[in-house]
Amino acid sequence: MTKVTISIIKADVGGWPGHSTVHPRLMEIAREMLSKAVKNATIKDFHVTHCGDDLELIMSHEKGDNNQHVHELAWNVFKEATKEAKSLKLYGAGQDMLSDAFSGNVRGLGPGIAEMTFTERKAEPIIAFLMDKTEPGAFNLPIFKMFADPFNTAGLVIDPNLHPGFRFEIWDIMESKKVMMSSPEEMYDILALVGAKERYVIKRIYPKKDGKLPADEPVAVISTEKLYKIAGEYVGKDDPVATVRAQSGLPALGEVLEPFAFPHLVSGWMRGSHNGPIMPVSVKNAMCTRFDGPPRVVGVGFQLSNAKLIGPVDLFDDPGFDYTREKAQWVADYMRRHGPFEPHRLPLADMEYTTLPNVMKKLKDRFQKVE
Repeated sequence: MTKVTISIIKADVGGWPGHSTVHPRLMEIAREMLSKAVKNATIKDFHVTHCGDDLELIMSHEKGDNNQHVHELAWNVFKEATKEAKSLKLYGAGQDMLSDAFSGNVRGLGPGIAEMTFTERKAEPIIAFLMDKTEPGAFNLPIFKMFADPFNTAGLVIDPNLHPGFRFEIWDIMESKKVMMSSPEEMYDILALVGAKERYVIKRIYPKKDGKLPADEPVAVISTEKLYKIAGEYVGKDDPVATVRAQSGLPALGEVLEPFAFPHLVSGWMRGSHNGPIMPVSVKNAMCTRFDGPPRVVGVGFQLSNAKLIGPVDLFDDPGFDYTREKAQWVADYMRRHGPFEPHRLPLADMEYTTLPNVMKKLKDRFQKVE
């Protein structure tokens, strides 16, 4: 049976104005180019959207992960959008394009990517989660709650298909290593790692063997690109994306969305240097304003039908999340009152690749030894 691949590839190629949102013309260019790609069979279907100032390409195809033609398509979309951004003098035009040449796939070139290949089920709900003004570790808490927390996902307790739990692929993004761990058996060890979100990030979730779904096909995947590790300096936050499958042996749609009812603290926000709440919003409200934030997350839902994307449904465009947004604004205000003090500002270890070291250099020679 032919497998389907869902590829989310995103990049900040220019903000309008500042770091707030994406100019409509950039999304028009993306739609025009992806429409041609459907006609020439490079991809099966697509949806173009944004979260904050990130241009988001959601594509379906049957070519597998890391396919050169699909990645080159995304790269060329971002190149053309960058040209338009420069002509419009948009802010930070081409910010995430950290190379001049395509080299087989977009990994390591700046854009963020979350891809998964799997056998399409009789009914296949998928959700694309898109974040702005934060880092990959921002997904650790909600992904853990979806697939390992029985207080969030009732199916872990009462559904025999979920009861065995899931396997977590966790990456050490500082040492470029990974480990596979199993929940619930290793739940405490998993938390020991993913609670340190600046270093350990959940990359993929897999079913267990002998379950309802193939054990080698992921059910969730998260982008883990760290821009500062590619560029060697701060050029913007990583703004991660994720794809999550739902229902029929997996958490229900409501269980997948439930973790975002808590606006947990994430790192990023203004100048990539502050902690603040992640706020679930509709696409029309995915525009970062106050202190270039607060950090936002968008949830775009589809049903797959023979690799076609049936949708989208703007899942956070719902009064059910109004209280969460209100709480996020309260937390944002509380954190802002700290000004330049921690815990609002990130600790020094996390500021190494921001602009702060250039300020500290001025003071280095003024320190004297304490007798």
